[in-house]
Amino acid sequence: MFPNSVREIDREIFLSINQDLSFILLDVPMRYISSHSVHLLFPFIIYLFIILYRREGSLFKALPSLTLLVTLGSFLLSDWLSNELKNIIQTVRPCHTIEGVRLLVGCSKSFSMPSSHASNAVAVALPLFLLTRKTASPFMRWYLIIAAFFIAYSRAYVGVHYPSDIVAGLLLGTLSSIFTILLYKTTREYFKISPYESLLFLFLIVIGFFRVYYILNGPLNLSPDEAHYWDWSRRPDWSYYSKGPLVAFIISFSTFILGNNELGVRMPAVIFGLLSSIVMYSLVLNLTKEKLPALISALLLQVVPLFATYGIIFTTDSPFIFFWLLSLLLFFHALKSDHRWWAVTGVSIGLGLLAKYTMALFFPCALIFLLYSKNRTILKTVHPYLAIAVSLLVFSPVMIWNHNHNWLTLKHTAGQAHIYDGIEIHFTYYFEFLGSQAGIVSPLLFIMMLYALFKPDATCCKKIETGKFLFSFSVPVLAFFLLKSIQGKVQANWAVTGYITGMAAFSLCFFGCNSTDQKRSITILKWSALSVVLLFSVLSHYPSVLNLSPDMDSTSRLRGWRELGEEVSKINESLKEKGHVLIFSDRYQVTGELAFYVKDNPVTFCISRGRRMNQYDLWPGLNEAAAQIRSNENTTPPVINGIYVSKGDKKLPDEAVGSFERFEKRLLIVYDREYVLREYSIFIGYNFMGIEEKPIERF
Repeated sequence: MFPNSVREIDREIFLSINQDLSFILLDVPMRYISSHSVHLLFPFIIYLFIILYRREGSLFKALPSLTLLVTLGSFLLSDWLSNELKNIIQTVRPCHTIEGVRLLVGCSKSFSMPSSHASNAVAVALPLFLLTRKTASPFMRWYLIIAAFFIAYSRAYVGVHYPSDIVAGLLLGTLSSIFTILLYKTTREYFKISPYESLLFLFLIVIGFFRVYYILNGPLNLSPDEAHYWDWSRRPDWSYYSKGPLVAFIISFSTFILGNNELGVRMPAVIFGLLSSIVMYSLVLNLTKEKLPALISALLLQVVPLFATYGIIFTTDSPFIFFWLLSLLLFFHALKSDHRWWAVTGVSIGLGLLAKYTMALFFPCALIFLLYSKNRTILKTVHPYLAIAVSLLVFSPVMIWNHNHNWLTLKHTAGQAHIYDGIEIHFTYYFEFLGSQAGIVSPLLFIMMLYALFKPDATCCKKIETGKFLFSFSVPVLAFFLLKSIQGKVQANWAVTGYITGMAAFSLCFFGCNSTDQKRSITILKWSALSVVLLFSVLSHYPSVLNLSPDMDSTSRLRGWRELGEEVSKINESLKEKGHVLIFSDRYQVTGELAFYVKDNPVTFCISRGRRMNQYDLWPGLNEAAAQIRSNENTTPPVINGIYVSKGDKKLPDEAVGSFERFEKRLLIVYDREYVLREYSIFIGYNFMGIEEKPIERF
C-alpha cells in the first residue's frame, strides 16, 4: 500500500510540473537546458581560467588541474553509478507509461531512476563550488548550484523523469562529489607525509573502479577458462583434473556474495590485482629502501598488458601471481629476520600451489639464490625444509585427491609438458614463444628488463645480493620455458612470474639511485618504454580502436558467448515445455560457456569424441543424467530432448547421430562490427535414446 501511495504522489507531482506549471515561453529554454546541460556549466570553467590567468600571468600556472581532475572524477563516478542503478532498479520512464505527457524531447528507452542529468549536474557543480571558495566570486559559485537545479528540474518539465528520479539523482551526485572530494583531501594530506604511498593508493583506487566498470560495461564475455572454473565452483572438491581447488573456492565465495554474473566471477581478479601491487611495492622497498622504483614496479604490475589482463580476467594466474609475490616478500623476511617467517612462507607457497602447479618453480629459484648468495649457510639449517614441509601440507588435498583418482593431474601435466612425446626439436615453437614474450610485456620493456637483470651492479646501487635475488627468481623461470619451447608448444603466459622480479629490476636500474646520472638518451628510452606499455595496455582493453579482424584480435575469443547463450536459452525454454532437456557439446570451452550464459545456468555435458580428457569426464554424463531423470519419473516414460552445440558450421558427429530419434540444425552466426566473429552449429535432438562415446585418447 505504502509504495503505491508514494508512486501515486510521485506521479501527481510529475504531472503538476509537466503540465500545470508549464508555460509556453519556458518550453524552448527548458528543452535547451535539458538537451545541452553541459553548456550551462562551461561559463564557470571559462571564468575560472580567466581570473586565474589574470592572477598568475601565465596560462600554465593558471591551469586549475587538481580542481578539474576532482570534478572529472566526481562526474565519471556519478555517471557510471547512475547507469548501473538504472539497470538494477528498472523504473520505466513516465513518457512510456503516462498518457498525455507533454514530451518536449526524445523519450529514451533506458530506465528512469536515478536521473543521470541530475546526478551529473550536481557531481560537477558541487566540487567546483566547494573547491573554489578562495578563487571564484560568491555570485559565480552560486550560479553553479542554480544551473544544476534547473538542469535537474528540466527533466521533469520536458516529460522524461519522475521527481523521485531527480531526487535520487541529486542524492547520488552529492554522494559521488563528497566521496571524490574526501578522497582528494585525504590523499593530499597523506601526500605531504608519504607521497609515494599516497600516489600508489590513489592509483589503485582509480584503477579498481575502472576495472569494475569495465567488467560491467566492457566488450568481453567470460573466457572459456573462466566459465570452466565457474562450473567447477558449483561442484566443490578437494581438487580438479587440471588445477588445484583454490580458483573454484574463490569463485564460489565471490559468486555467493555477488551472484552468478560476470562481476561475481571476476571481482577476485580485481582484488588480487590490487593486492599484488601493494605486495610488490613492499617487496622492492624492503629490498633497496628506494621508494620511486618501488612505486614504478607496483604501477607496472597494473599496466603491463599481461598483468593488466589478470586484473580483469579471473583464472588461476590471478591468485598465483599474488602468492608468488607474497612468497617472495615472506622469503626475504625469513632470510633477514625471525625464523618464524619460514613457516608462513611455506603456507604462502602452498596456497600458490593450490592455485597453479607452476608455483613449484619457486623451490628451484630459491635454491639457486641460496647457492648463489652469502645466505647459503641457511641450507644447513632446518628452516627452509620446514617451509617445504608446510607448503606440502597445505598442498596435501590435491595429493589426496590424485591418489584417489589414479594420479590424473600428474598424467595431465605430463601431457601438457609433452613428456610423452619424447625429445623433439621444434624451432618454430621456440621463436613463437620468444616473440610472444616480447608482445605480452611490450618489446622495449622486455629488452630493458633483460638488461637490468644481467646488470645487478647498475640495477641495485651496488647491492649485489639484491641483484642476485631478482635474477634468481626471474631468469631461471624464463630460461626453463624458453628451453621447453624447443620441445613443444609453450603458452605465452606460462612464464608470467619470471617478469615480476624483472619489472623490479627494470625499475631499480632506470629509476633507482643511479637514475640522476643517466644520459639523456637513457632517460628518453625508459620513458618511451613506459609510454609503449601504457599504449599496449589501452589497446588491449579497447582493441576495436584498431579495427582488427577476429583472426588478428586475441580478445575475440572472449566475445560472442552471450549471444550463443541467448539463442540456446530460447530453444531451451521452448523444449522445456515438452519435457526435459540435455544441453551438451564436444568441447569443454563451449560446455562451460553454455552452463554460464544459458538462462538459469543448467547443468551441461561434454561428450567424448576421442579428445583429450577434461573435468567433465569425471562427472556424470548424458547417459547417467537421462537415467536419473527416468528413475525420478518411474510411472510414465519422460520426454528427454537435447541441444548439441559445436563451434563452426559442422555436421552432426557420428557419436550423436543415433542418440536421438531425429535432429534439426540451426546455424548461429555472431557478428563483430562487419566481421563474422564466430559460427555455431546448434542441433536440436528429439527423444534421447542414449549415446555411445569414443574413448579418451590422451590426458
